Amino acid sequence: MQGKIIKGIAGFYYVHIPGKGVYECKAKGIFRNQKIKPLVGDNVKIKILDDNEFLGNIEDILPRNNELIRPAVSNIDQALVVFAITDPKPNFNLLDRFIIMMERQGVESIICFSKKDLVTGQEEKELSDIYKNSNCRVLFISNFSEDNEDEVYKELLELLEGKTTALAGPSGVGKSTLLNRIVPQANMETGEISEKIKRGRHTTRHSEIFHVSGSTYLLDTPGFTSIYLNDFDKDEIKDYFPEFEEHAQSCKFIGCVHINEPSCGVKQAVNEGIISSTRYENYKNIYEEVKSIRRY
Repeated sequence: MQGKIIKGIAGFYYVHIPGKGVYECKAKGIFRNQKIKPLVGDNVKIKILDDNEFLGNIEDILPRNNELIRPAVSNIDQALVVFAITDPKPNFNLLDRFIIMMERQGVESIICFSKKDLVTGQEEKELSDIYKNSNCRVLFISNFSEDNEDEVYKELLELLEGKTTALAGPSGVGKSTLLNRIVPQANMETGEISEKIKRGRHTTRHSEIFHVSGSTYLLDTPGFTSIYLNDFDKDEIKDYFPEFEEHAQSCKFIGCVHINEPSCGVKQAVNEGIISSTRYENYKNIYEEVKSIRRY
């Protein structure tokens, strides 16, 4: 039987088999000998040991389309990264780091700003403008809307259809609320924002995939507050800012990194408001950080 690992805890792997259910499995010793660790998201073949008790053994791990380090999952088609518009204010530098990390793995990101009911339309537009040329789809949702016929919600469901999507973002931004809305059976603890530090409690402690319908899966991941790009090279960072590409053709110098060089097409586009200054400042911050990392 073939299925997908949806959760792994203490050496047990829970495999969802469409049309049958979730089987509790152990992995064969050969995987340990080969130093292969099954990951949440793996498509696997299992041998059913007990159909009544839903027990089995993982016998084969099928080839992975991709493998993420943080979170440690595989076969992700896209990422849905959730940030609140306010309370707490979005950390754009953290958001851009996440997008870069996903893009390097060939995983597209959908940006979902929650709590739209707490801001004006102008604030919403300003956020949208930051990422309008980033190749990321940007959606705005209200945490308190129960209307599943809402146009944005329907658009989101269409984007999820037939894919395995990683749901990610900092704690306290409404990830669990959104998950509960999409997958009511998840019954997740929603958690409250700490009034003192304006940061959410970590309500998700391990990665877990929820079956939405058919071949649609949603992976919930632990909230993050920092992302380090230690294994990146400084000169590749610019490649993850697609809005730079068109304007880089106007740069005077080949290999321009768009920071200190004169006659830089990217810097000119930033000055003219064509490229978001927020995105550009994040680029510079990340570039300088990666540049300063000592290589051995």
